[in-house]
Amino acid sequence: MKLYYAPGACSLSPHIALREAGVPFTMEKVDLRAKSTETGSDFKAINPKGYVPALELDDGRIVTEGPVIVQMIADLAPEKRLAAPLGSTERYQLMGWLSFIATELHKGFSPFFNPAVNDEAKQSFTERLKLRLGYLTDALGDKPYLMGDDFSVADGYLFTVLRWARAFKFDVGPKLDAYFDRVAARPAVQAALEAEGLKTAA
Repeated sequence: MKLYYAPGACSLSPHIALREAGVPFTMEKVDLRAKSTETGSDFKAINPKGYVPALELDDGRIVTEGPVIVQMIADLAPEKRLAAPLGSTERYQLMGWLSFIATELHKGFSPFFNPAVNDEAKQSFTERLKLRLGYLTDALGDKPYLMGDDFSVADGYLFTVLRWARAFKFDVGPKLDAYFDRVAARPAVQAALEAEGLKTAA
């Protein structure tokens, strides 16, 4: 398998999942502005959507969309318990977390990467994100990870988004700070950050 990624982008989430799963893979960096890969390939020919992540399977097929990719990776190594079995209530709960992170947090941070968005608009997005982060804090409670005692692919995705929160100086509170540090300390997470040339915080 080959992961197409951009350092620090949301492709960090499946990168973490691959390392947690222990499945063999290669990586190819993408220049998102030029829409080209580090080997000179036209990235839009690989993923017409033009954004990462994209996962090339051994048979050449391409899978896109982070929440889908990480579930596929988890299912390749069920013994790692990165996702509950398909059809279980816990799997649907995991899918709920992946959806929440994607739509309410990931997309919520998108305007902060756009220099064309003015400060007034960013303030509105900030207030919305504060509400979502408040819900997340309450839902996490005293659990070490989103699904309980076991790290899941949802935690790798949330860690990726919380890196952006730190980059934009969001005060996420002590509980999410402790959660972030707990995930950051995992060897697979450290290996993914190092491979992308990243520090823990964005």
